[in-house]
Amino acid sequence: MLGGFVLIEPDFVPPLDPGFRPAVLANHVFLNQVKRSAAGVPLVLGLERADGSVSRFETEVFREDHPRAKADLRYVERVVKFLLWQRGGWKVYVGGPGFIGRHIAETYSPSGERAFDYHFMGEDVYEKPFTVVSCAPDDVPPEKETTQPLGRHLDGCRIGFDLGASDRKVSAVVDGRAVFTEEVVWEPRKQSDPAYHYNEIMAGLRMAASKMPRVDAIGGSSAGVYINNQVKVASLFRGVPKERFGEVKDLFLRIRDEFKVPLEVVNDGEVTALAGSMSLEDNAVLGIALGSSEAGGYVTPDGNITGWLNELAFAPIDYSIEAPVDEWSGDRGAGASYFSQQCVFRLAPRAGIEIPKDISDAEKLNLAQERLEAGDDGARKTWQSMGYYAGYGIAHYADFYNLRHVLILGRCTSGSGGRIILDGANEVLRGDFAGLADDIKIQLPDEKSRRVGQSIAAASLPALNK
Repeated sequence: MLGGFVLIEPDFVPPLDPGFRPAVLANHVFLNQVKRSAAGVPLVLGLERADGSVSRFETEVFREDHPRAKADLRYVERVVKFLLWQRGGWKVYVGGPGFIGRHIAETYSPSGERAFDYHFMGEDVYEKPFTVVSCAPDDVPPEKETTQPLGRHLDGCRIGFDLGASDRKVSAVVDGRAVFTEEVVWEPRKQSDPAYHYNEIMAGLRMAASKMPRVDAIGGSSAGVYINNQVKVASLFRGVPKERFGEVKDLFLRIRDEFKVPLEVVNDGEVTALAGSMSLEDNAVLGIALGSSEAGGYVTPDGNITGWLNELAFAPIDYSIEAPVDEWSGDRGAGASYFSQQCVFRLAPRAGIEIPKDISDAEKLNLAQERLEAGDDGARKTWQSMGYYAGYGIAHYADFYNLRHVLILGRCTSGSGGRIILDGANEVLRGDFAGLADDIKIQLPDEKSRRVGQSIAAASLPALNK
């Protein structure tokens, strides 16, 4: 219990993480307690982005004079944190009891516990001073969401690429059919010279170009925040000194100009969702890529993408006070620690799997996956834990997204691991969230698409010049 906010032990305990306390269970119990108390008051959260669009999230909390009111603070802070990384925003409206607004303003300040988020959302992404406005629920601006079509262009000779932290993938696609795919191990986060990134990306593009008679368009996906094909923030370039980031910012514009064809690059999560929507021939799809980190993307019920960040790697899904700390944001319980190779590396020692430190991350994951395929019980418990994480994580995501499908892919789902994760997630939904189990289908793509499907879907991003 944190200030009266109750954490719940799950029915399906991850075999290697008995301390896991799912966000979805704590939130649901809190809201049920508020409802039963007959002392609930409305709380409206608004998040404004640089283009003037606004997201709203409406919920309920204990009124300020209630004995349980202190529990409001933990609940609202975690919801704000989730919304910031799901939807993004430089200004947060807290429409409700004043003590909650004051708490959020203090927490998300230069000296507050969430100072990283304050600087990231304000300075790095939206280039505006991060602001928290405490107000009445009726004073939160009305919702103003913007959506747009994404990709699905299959004509011509195209290159698609997907840049991960441990490998880069590229595909040559002719009229919607992949004629060549390649995966190459690299370690971009350790490189301080932007020339390394440029040369590696160009090597992949040139290889794909050599497999087609011409190049009509290039589409790509990569972890991070990209606006108008410019890099705002991306973990791939974490090793580049701040004074040289200008060389990174316009990297893809430079590549576009050199090839002299349309080029589009977007967050890898968006392409994950696009790949799912295209393969399923349906919408309302959340794509989750379990790779070097967690990538999330969303296709709306209308088949469009939003202006949201969908950076679920930093959105909390575990409320335990002993949850792992994210090395970048400094927060606990963020998705990347549960839905990526980081999770495998974290749990492997608990499973009795020793992973050498002097090999690449891709080799580390391969080692754990080889143990899994060989029938190692500890490795199986690692992936079973990820499956239970996925079940509770997807249930949590369903409180923030309108979903019909969840597509799981990425390097961590290769081999038998993908099926183990899928089975565990479905077991959780059937056992604890029966309504969701009926409404949401969790799926894996086929093995090839699981590994390179993002780069193929990315090829469809640009429209051809007519």
